[in-house]
Amino acid sequence: MRATITYIGGPTALIEIGGVRMLTDPTFDPAGTDYRFPQYTLRKTAAPALAPTDLGRIDAVLLSHDHHADNLDNAGRAFLSRARAVITTRAGAARLGRGAMSLEPWQWVELASPAGGIVRVTGTPARHGPADGDRGPVVGFLLRQGDVEEPAIYVSGDTVWYEGVTQVARRGPIGLALLFMGAARVREVGPAHLTFTASEAVEAARAFADATIAPLHYEGWAHFSESRAEIDAAFGAAGLQERLAWLAPGRPQVFDLQPSAVRRAA
Repeated sequence: MRATITYIGGPTALIEIGGVRMLTDPTFDPAGTDYRFPQYTLRKTAAPALAPTDLGRIDAVLLSHDHHADNLDNAGRAFLSRARAVITTRAGAARLGRGAMSLEPWQWVELASPAGGIVRVTGTPARHGPADGDRGPVVGFLLRQGDVEEPAIYVSGDTVWYEGVTQVARRGPIGLALLFMGAARVREVGPAHLTFTASEAVEAARAFADATIAPLHYEGWAHFSESRAEIDAAFGAAGLQERLAWLAPGRPQVFDLQPSAVRRAA
């Protein structure tokens, strides 16, 4: 099984597998945009590598949650109507309406490409911060073409390392894990990190023993407390540097998913 990943920026990536084209958490606003909320302001610091008009057909948006601007900004929200399906949390689907569907953890739906390919999308647990300070419901996704023995792509969504993520490792082999990193922190709501720290991503890499780890959502917004340097350092110290795959903005990268490893084909 082959997958093509095109990193667009922040949490946004185009995933193509089995002829099905899926977009994660769409964010297309320009750099410098501020998002003012009663308690805090988020600031976008980098523009997307591609515009919505560059993407072509989108069979589904995989929206980890709709209630934070760094996962669904203004232009991203406008983009949703262009997708054939929007898959998100139950609360998010209720707010979005317009045919958005929800996935609870371990529920699944099958998506078909125009050519007849099928990809099963399964919801996975996610916790957006510490247990006593969760920032609202989030869902992650497992993407698998074929049966449960085939390696899957895991899209974590905004989550920290906790028992729910370890459950994903027990649901069959993971070939490629797109982990939302950056140790996001919003000072006004508390000191806790709200996405994977670099050290937590190392723990995830150990749990997904055969997976290549591709960071998402670690740059492009002012509230990230860790950068590529911290991630590289943590994986290097753990002896796992070869498991880390940095996605080049705007450039499609092909991955061969194999039962025991993922190898980048291009």
